[in-house]
Amino acid sequence: MGRALVLGGGGVTGVAWELGLLAGLAERGVRLDEADLVVGTSAGSVVGAQVCSGVPLAQLYAAQLRPPRDEVPARLGLGVLARWAWAGARARARVGALALSARTPSEESRRAVIAARLPTAAWPARRLLVTAVDAASGEFVVFDAASGVSLVDAVGASCAVPGVWPPVTVGGRRFVDGGVRSPVNADLAAGARQVVVLAPTSAAVGPMPRLSAQVAALQAAGARATVVAPERAARAAIGRNVLDPTRRAASARAGFAQAAVVADEVAAVWR
Repeated sequence: MGRALVLGGGGVTGVAWELGLLAGLAERGVRLDEADLVVGTSAGSVVGAQVCSGVPLAQLYAAQLRPPRDEVPARLGLGVLARWAWAGARARARVGALALSARTPSEESRRAVIAARLPTAAWPARRLLVTAVDAASGEFVVFDAASGVSLVDAVGASCAVPGVWPPVTVGGRRFVDGGVRSPVNADLAAGARQVVVLAPTSAAVGPMPRLSAQVAALQAAGARATVVAPERAARAAIGRNVLDPTRRAASARAGFAQAAVVADEVAAVWR
């Protein structure tokens, strides 16, 4: 395998920051959208589906600067995070139980939001992996074009933040956010020679695989790999609530600006 782009979770602002960064890098000749493999978790699954759709990065970035009419405001508060951390320290299935018992919007309304984010409902020709977790068993699941699951449902499952959004029903099973297993799931890029990881957030709780360990394993296997995370100005633009769509435009601009700082580092791996 050649080059892999790994896109981590981070809410609405994470989507915006990643697309801004990708567009800024493309302007500097670093085309991460030409990856042979794209791995998307949560927000990263949205970005992965968009990047693989064929829509130009400049157009995807411009969409992030417009008012977020199709997005529903939500809050990922400390209470939810605390319950998630408590459950995750014991088993992913307990996080799933939390998600299944939570009061959330309907699956139908949430699916409409996810569908509005995607330029197309068809799986791309490019290899795209979308992560999720079975809410009942805690099993880590990776969806792709051969999985028999629609792209909208795969991305919806990957974005189903426990306690905030409803689990997604697919074939009688219910799935939650792929970030329950790892905020990034960079180990799915194993076998690639060059790996760039965009990680809006990389905090891991309990038994979650650490991003640093995942990247170290990729490097030990011979890959050139680098991680880009929001720098100080980007973190300020993103704010404390990654599910706040009013911060989308500022997050996208911060990602675009950060591209100038990291372009050489990323290019050294990508080229």
